[in-house]
Order: sequence, then C-alpha cells, then structure tokens
Amino acid sequence: MANSIVTQVSSGDATASELSLLMARAAAGDQAAWEQLVERYSRLVWSVTRSFRFTDSDAADVTQTTWMRLLEHIDRIDPDRVAAWLSVTARRECLRVIALRKRVVLAYDDATFDEVPAVQADPDERLLSGERAGEVRRAMETLPERWQQMLDMLMADPPRSYAEIAEALGMPIGSIGPIRGRCLDKLRAQLGPLSM
Repeated sequence: MANSIVTQVSSGDATASELSLLMARAAAGDQAAWEQLVERYSRLVWSVTRSFRFTDSDAADVTQTTWMRLLEHIDRIDPDRVAAWLSVTARRECLRVIALRKRVVLAYDDATFDEVPAVQADPDERLLSGERAGEVRRAMETLPERWQQMLDMLMADPPRSYAEIAEALGMPIGSIGPIRGRCLDKLRAQLGPLSM
C-alpha cells in the first residue's frame, strides 16, 4: 500500500490524502518518502532559484536551504499548499542571499596585504593537526562509499558543483545538502570533542 502511494505521488496524480500521507512519512524519517517529495518538487524549487540568475553553487545552496526549511516545518504545512510554500520559501531564500551580497564591501589596498606577516604553525600544532586529519580520514572511511565520494567532490579544490555531483553519483540535486548534513553529524558523533 505504502509503495503504491509513493508511486502515485511521484507520477503526479496524487490526491491530497496521499500527499498528506507521503509528507507524514517523510516527517517520520522515511527516506523513500522524502526522496519522492524532492523528486516531485525539485524542478519547481530549482526554477525559482534559476530565475534569480544565480551561479550553480548559489542556486544549489538556496535549493538546499529551501529543502531544509521544508524538513523543519513539514508537520505544519498543508499538503495542498506545499508547492506554493516551497516556491515562496525559495524566493525568500534567494532574496536573503541577494541582501547578504549587498552588505559585502570589496576594497583594494596593497598595503593591507603587504604588511601581513607569514604565519607558520608551531611544530606541536602541525603534529596535532596531522593527527586530527588522520582521525578524520579514518572516520570518513566508516561512511558509505557513496557518501565518501560526495564529500570528496565537495572538498575538492575547487569543489564540484551540486549539479556535477548529482550527475556523477546519480542522485537528486536536492538530496545532496541533507545527505551532507547527515555525513557531518555522523563524523561529529564519531570524533567527539575533536569536532570539525
């Protein structure tokens, strides 16, 4: 029964009660239900962010934040209004990003950069840093292979865009942020007070 509801919801002919059940299951932590919601509405959210002509990374960040907001408020949203809620939330997040950019003032001053002394870490700090890096690597190896690949792509220099990661790993773009959050939570739990 539950799988048929997920199939019907994803195909676009879901009734309000089926969508309500899907949202309730997603709120309860059902990964398949959450993925169906993301699949159903990801184009809507992505189109709102793209209408602001953001770079891929900014659009992906806004998209991720929008999905996080849905997860935070999923139990209070009317299933009949979830599309409108996602659209408004994505638009507000876009406006918030634009407002934050306006606060950044870029300045050019040669003297500022010329006077900064080169900083070198103490030998003790370098040793501790190396040990911490080893512990983080070992903790990362306990994650599922797909999560490790995703984190490697996110930490690359320069980091790969969410669109590239989604394509390479065959996952919905809207699920990258939530999975990244779960990865970091799991690593924090394993590393304890060392924390990242």
